[in-house]
Amino acid sequence: MNHFETARQLISVTLGSDTIVAEDAAQLQPSLTIRTERIAEVCLLLRDHPDTYYDFLSSLSGVDYGTEQAAMGVVYHLASIPYKTQLTLKVRFPFDRESGHMPEVPTTVNVWKSADWHEREAFDLFGIRFQDHPDLRRILCPADWEGHPLRKDYKTAETYQGIKIDF
Repeated sequence: MNHFETARQLISVTLGSDTIVAEDAAQLQPSLTIRTERIAEVCLLLRDHPDTYYDFLSSLSGVDYGTEQAAMGVVYHLASIPYKTQLTLKVRFPFDRESGHMPEVPTTVNVWKSADWHEREAFDLFGIRFQDHPDLRRILCPADWEGHPLRKDYKTAETYQGIKIDF
C-alpha cells in the first residue's frame, strides 16, 4: 500500500469515512479533501501515527476559487522526513462575498509550530480565520490595510495614508 492509500485508510478507519469529502489520487500530487471542521484532528493523527508520521508542514496556502464558485479553501502540504513521503490535504468552504462572513478553519498551530506564520499569511492575504490561533493578526500588510490582496474580488486602493499607490 502506498503512502496515499495508507493515509486515506487511516483517516477513514480512525475518524470515520465521512471525514474525507473528496480525493484525487490520479494527480502528480495526490490530495485528500477533508471536512473543514476535522482538519486539525486529521493533521494530528497523520503526524502522530507510526505508519504515516507527517512531521513537517512544508506549506499552507489560502485559495480563492473565484466569484463563480463562491468558495475558498486552504491547502496543506505535508511531508514525512523519515519516510520521504508527501501528502496534500485540502479544505474547501462556501464564501458569501456579499456578507463577508468567513467560516473559521481550526488552527493547526498545536500540530506544527510552523503553521503559525502560514496561517497568519492566509488570514492577511485572504481573510481566512483560524479558530484558536494564538496570534492571528496581519503579517505582511500594515495593520490598518483595507481588504485582503489575494482575493479574486480585491480592489487595489489608490492611496495609502495619503500616498499614491502606483503600479
